[in-house]
Amino acid sequence: MTTSTESPPTQEEAASTGLAPRVFYPAAAIVVVFVLAAVVFPASMNSALQAANEYIVNTVGWYYVLLSFLFVVFSIWLAISRYGDIKLGKDDDAPDFSYGSWFAMLFSAGMGIGLMFWGVAEPLNHFAGPPPGTAEGSSQADVAITAMSRTFLHWGLHAWAIYIIVGLGVAYAVHRRKLPVSIRFALRPLLGDRADGWIGDVIDVVAIVGTLFGVATSLGFGVAQVSAGLEFVGVVEDSSALLQVLLIAGITVVATASVVSGVDKGIKWLSNINLSLAGLLLIFVLVAGPTLFLLNDMVQSIGYYLQNFFSMSFSTFAYQEEGPEWLGSWTTYYWGWWISWSPFVGIFIARISRGRTVREFITGVLLVPTLLTMAWFVIMGGTALHRQVFGDGSLVGEDGSVSTNEALFQMLDGLPGGPFLAGLAIVMIVIFFVTSSDSGSFVVDMIANGGNPNPPVWSRVMWALLEGAIAAVLIVAGAIAGVEGGGLASLQTMAIITAAPFTLVMIGICISLVKAFVAEDREKERIERKVMARELAIEASEMEGVPDPAPRR
Repeated sequence: MTTSTESPPTQEEAASTGLAPRVFYPAAAIVVVFVLAAVVFPASMNSALQAANEYIVNTVGWYYVLLSFLFVVFSIWLAISRYGDIKLGKDDDAPDFSYGSWFAMLFSAGMGIGLMFWGVAEPLNHFAGPPPGTAEGSSQADVAITAMSRTFLHWGLHAWAIYIIVGLGVAYAVHRRKLPVSIRFALRPLLGDRADGWIGDVIDVVAIVGTLFGVATSLGFGVAQVSAGLEFVGVVEDSSALLQVLLIAGITVVATASVVSGVDKGIKWLSNINLSLAGLLLIFVLVAGPTLFLLNDMVQSIGYYLQNFFSMSFSTFAYQEEGPEWLGSWTTYYWGWWISWSPFVGIFIARISRGRTVREFITGVLLVPTLLTMAWFVIMGGTALHRQVFGDGSLVGEDGSVSTNEALFQMLDGLPGGPFLAGLAIVMIVIFFVTSSDSGSFVVDMIANGGNPNPPVWSRVMWALLEGAIAAVLIVAGAIAGVEGGGLASLQTMAIITAAPFTLVMIGICISLVKAFVAEDREKERIERKVMARELAIEASEMEGVPDPAPRR
C-alpha cells in the first residue's frame, strides 16, 4: 500500500499492488501467537481474558449502553436529513444487486447464524433468568413478555445501527470517492493523510484480527450446535470433538468454493437459498404451531419493545446488586460482540451496496433485518415460550437451565414432522456458517490486499482455510485439556475485548461522515448557485436583446 501523503491510492492501484505487508504480516503474527498461546495454555489464557473482559464490561458498560443508543440516533438522523439523497456511487450508478439478493446477503452475513443458535435459546434463557429488577411474583406471562422484549433489544435496531456506522463510512469512501476497500479510508475526512500511514495500518490490522477471531469463534461454537442436532435426531451417538472437526472441514471446503466464485455467484446464491429456507421454516412453524398466539405475540411484543425502547436502551441496573453481572453476560456482551463484528459485516455490506442512496442504505440495513429478526424470534422463540408456559414446561430444567445447543431441536421436535424440521434446521445452520465464513474471508482478503475490491483467488482460499484451521485446532486443544469451550472461549473473549478501542474508530467514522457530507452539500450548493447565476444572466441578456456575453460550455 502506498504511503504517499499527496493522495490516497485508487482502487486500481490497490488491485495491482497485491498483499499489503504492513497489514498482512502483523495481523498474521498476532493470530499465530494468540492461537499458539490458547493451545498451550488454554485454561490460564481463558481465565486471564475473562478477567480482562469482566473488568472492561464493569468499567465501561455504561459507555457501551450510551454509545449504542447514540449510533441508532445518528443513523436515523442521517436517513431523514438532506444528506440522505447522496448516492453511494456515481449519481447515475444503478444498484449492483436486487433488493432481494441485497437483503439476503446482508442478513446472512450479519446475523443469520446467530438467529439459528439463539432464536429459541435466548428467549428461554431470559424467561428462566429474568433481568434484574423483575418484580418478584411476576406471572409467567409477564416474564415471557419481558424475555421477548429484551431479546428484541439485543438483536434489533441497536445491533444494525452499529453495522451501519462502519458500513456507511466504508461504502461512501469506496463507491463515492473511489478509494480502496478499507476502514482507514472511511476516516480520511478526519485523519487526512495520516489515514495512509501507521494509524491506518493499525486500524486494518485490528479489523483483520477481529474478523478472523469472530468468524472462527462462530464456526467453532456453531458446529457444537450442528453436532448436538445430529445427536438429537439420532444420526450420531455422541457429539465428540472429532465430529466437530470433521464438520468444520466440510463447511470450510464449501465456504472455500463459495469465496472463490465471488460475491456475484456463490455468496449471493447461498444467501438467497438460505433466506428462502428460513422463510419456509418460519411459515411452517407459524402454521403448525400456536398460530393465533404467535400473531398476538407478534403485535404485543413489537408494541412492548417500542413502548419501552428508551428505558431498555439506557438500562444499566445501577440499583441492582446483580446488575453488572447480568448486563455483562447479555446486553453489554452483545454490544461488544456486534462492535467486534462491525469491521467484517460493515465492510461486506458496503461492498454489496453500490448504487444505493444513504437513505436507502440506512433504511434497508436498519429496518428490514430488524423486522425479519423480530419475526424470527417471535415465531421460533414464541413457540418455545408457549410450550413452556401453557404446555409441559419441558424446555427449561427444574434448576432453571436451558440447553442452548439443543433448544432449537427440542422446540421443533414438538411439531409435526419434527425430525424432518430438525434436519432442515441443520442444513440451514451449515449454509449460514458457509455464508459467514466466505464473506468473512472475502472481507479479510480485501483488507490484506490493500483494499482491492476483487482480491486474488489464492489468498481468498488461504483465509478461508485459516479460519477453519483455527477453529479446529482450538476445539481439539480444548478437548485434550478438558477445558469447557477450550481455546474458542479465549478467542471469543479476545474478539469482544477489541471492541473497546474500536469504538473510538467508529466515533471517528461518524465525524468523518458528517464532515464529508457537509463538504459535498456545500459543493453542490456552490454549483447550483453558479448554474442559477448563469441562467439568470442568459435570461437577462435575452430579454434585453443583447447577445450572450459568453459562449455556453
